[in-house]
Amino acid sequence: MRITLTSIFVDDQRKALSFYTDVLGFTKHHDIPMGENTWWLTVKSPEAPDSAELLLEPAGHPAVKPYRDALVEDGIPLAQFTVDDVEAEYRRLREHGVVFTQEPTDIGTAVVAVFDDTCGNLIQLAAIKED
Repeated sequence: MRITLTSIFVDDQRKALSFYTDVLGFTKHHDIPMGENTWWLTVKSPEAPDSAELLLEPAGHPAVKPYRDALVEDGIPLAQFTVDDVEAEYRRLREHGVVFTQEPTDIGTAVVAVFDDTCGNLIQLAAIKED
């Protein structure tokens, strides 16, 4: 069994696509119209093209807002993206205007940082330390 697709709820799919591609560096994989102002919209990591797709899912379901609001209020990231160097990625993303809610922090087994994805979610960056 393997993960091929996972979703992240976004307030605006086109804004999310721009952020996830232009700022974070993912590549658009699918962009299929699914109705009025809704798309099957996925991105992938250019560093791992055979990895899972990330679906930029419309946040219209009534359960999404209270769920995401509670996570953000508690500072809990909805997803984690692995990078080689959290400090370098933190500096790069700050230059693009990305707002961090947690600066790079060494937690022993990894260095992590958390940012606002401008689409309603907190995302954690992590560089896992090798033993």
